Amino acid sequence: MSQAFGDYLRAVRERKAADDPAFSLRQVAGAVDIEPSYLSKIERGIEAPPGEGTIKDLAKVLAEDPDVLLALAGRVSSDLQAIICKRPALFAELLRTFRSLPNHAVARVVREVRDGDW
Repeated sequence: MSQAFGDYLRAVRERKAADDPAFSLRQVAGAVDIEPSYLSKIERGIEAPPGEGTIKDLAKVLAEDPDVLLALAGRVSSDLQAIICKRPALFAELLRTFRSLPNHAVARVVREVRDGDW
């Protein structure tokens, strides 16, 4: 998991750095208050992904979805964990059901729940 996270993070940062020096390794590391060497090790899969707060900070700096970065790191955000823990059996069933559905079907369910009049 950490290699997928590191590879993705590095690809995003380097793609942005090609057009904007603010996305150099040093600049991004400084923006999230970590050492450049630590970020480099994360990107190369030498270090495990950082904690949730740092991942969310990286997502913000890189304009990426924090839930995607957390998932690549093998984690789920603490707010989602709290929601799941309130109704674990229902959410487990829901997620297992979603596993076999195509993306468009899951997106439709999300839209209906989000926009529904409850």
